[in-house]
Amino acid sequence: MLPPSPSTHDGALSAIECGLTIVAVVVPLAWPKLGYRCFARIESAFRRVSRKKFLAVCIVFLSALLIRLAILPQFPIPLPSSPNDFSFLLAADTFAHGRLANPTPKMWIHFESIHISMQPTYGSMYVPGQALVLAAAKVFLGHPWYGALICSASMCAAVCWMLQEWLPPGWALLGGMLCVLRLGLYSYWVNTYGSAGAMAALGGALVLGSLPRLKRTGRFRYGSLMAVGIALLILSRPWEGMLLCVPVAVAIGHWALFGERRSRWRILAKVASIPLLLIVGTVGWLGYYDYRAFGNALTLPYAVNRASYATAPYFVWQPVRTEPSYRHENMKLFYEWESKGFSEHHSLIAIVPNNLITAWRNTQFFAGFALIPPLIMLPWFYRDRRIRFLLVSVLVLAFGALTMNFVLPHYIAPFTAAFYAIGLQAMRHLRVWTVDRKPAGLTIVRLMVALCVVLAGVRLFSGPLGLRTSEWPGGTWYWMWYGPDHFGTERAQIESYLEHLPGKQLAIVRYEHKREPQNQWVYNSADIDSSRVIWAGEMDCKNERELLDYYRDRRAWLIEPDKTPARVSPYTLPGD
Repeated sequence: MLPPSPSTHDGALSAIECGLTIVAVVVPLAWPKLGYRCFARIESAFRRVSRKKFLAVCIVFLSALLIRLAILPQFPIPLPSSPNDFSFLLAADTFAHGRLANPTPKMWIHFESIHISMQPTYGSMYVPGQALVLAAAKVFLGHPWYGALICSASMCAAVCWMLQEWLPPGWALLGGMLCVLRLGLYSYWVNTYGSAGAMAALGGALVLGSLPRLKRTGRFRYGSLMAVGIALLILSRPWEGMLLCVPVAVAIGHWALFGERRSRWRILAKVASIPLLLIVGTVGWLGYYDYRAFGNALTLPYAVNRASYATAPYFVWQPVRTEPSYRHENMKLFYEWESKGFSEHHSLIAIVPNNLITAWRNTQFFAGFALIPPLIMLPWFYRDRRIRFLLVSVLVLAFGALTMNFVLPHYIAPFTAAFYAIGLQAMRHLRVWTVDRKPAGLTIVRLMVALCVVLAGVRLFSGPLGLRTSEWPGGTWYWMWYGPDHFGTERAQIESYLEHLPGKQLAIVRYEHKREPQNQWVYNSADIDSSRVIWAGEMDCKNERELLDYYRDRRAWLIEPDKTPARVSPYTLPGD
């Protein structure tokens, strides 16, 4: 028996942030020189460090890495809890065993679950980039989460590096540290396994950081870094990565065609050749992976799984699929829940407000309340040549997002560096705003940055303060910088209990009819039959008898995750 889950207070952290943001904006109107000398000294030291650009990038990387490791006692290594987590970890386990895919298990109908493909091979439905990083960390560092952590720290450093070419050095370092505070410590990009948001943001930052350097110098290194960024986008968020690469390709094409003649030949002969081979090689490898996993090099990830189970399409031009015959009620419940959300989102009455809500939620993830005030300066700098290209790129994203039926923060992660550059430029404009010739805008900006530091401390002690977020149904953490708490404990504790019993175990999961659709427990490792504990979904008596006969060497247990607390008991068939 496990203890009941602690009480939760969804939205409490958002309310605290909103209240403190209002204070940070209102107070400087009355005391425009609040803390002027103290902030000036801090900024002076900050500027001195930022001028050493390589050092600044290293500081951002180490800050994201070491601070997150330092708070492990308060925020432990996350447990898998969502279908995305288990799906990516399955792929990572597959790669760690030296395989691209696994043969379909004989008892596969008992192991079906959300975001897992069983035919033509057994594996994850996702693009493999994130899983490759998790697999490398599992093999070389002992745990897959360290791959997510290193990827997150690299993302923060890459954002700083990108900003150094678009903004003054001090603002670039500030952007990198804000990325650490807002994304690198607590967000679900680093504290879950199933988003690939940090990898996509890293790729996008490399592309946007290489573009002006390549145009300015024509050096091979920046063409290579851009190719690495594009490869990361292909392996993490290919569609949204393409939306980023289109304006980048137009900018490079304009430079090559209308710049100096020698620049044209340089980009064709020197800069582009080997990087293009890297991109082609990445596409070729992904095609080979698709061939091994799905039977066809042109069958993209997602396609087989969505065609087998889902009814709601990802893109607006795709038709709604006919509902398949589900073998498990929990899967039917999940895809009906997904389809209902799709229908509500795309009704003629709701399509405009729902798109506005989606835009607001994604803004909340990247900016929260603390970084929203500078956006009031957007009308004053839309003609700003410094970041005009980034504004155009975000407009391309906005139009591209209208073609997508689902838009979550990690979907638009390739544009993270662009979002930060636009926000920081807005802060620069707000900084020079005065009230009666007094530096109210300067103080507002300073207090906003200080607020981000304070909020990071509040989040660190949110557990002892009782400010927990709920796991199911999905809490506000998915759309906010403060991310999830330590979820997935009940399943992990039950699995640990079963693993420490003598012999091999079979955990048969019985779901209740009315339940949270995303709370799924039937997930297994890459080599199911060799696992010490096998998870299976309960079916009818005939199928259960077949399962028990096949695994007669295992002790069967009934797992009831919808009880409070979750219940474990010996499994017996009716009539036995």
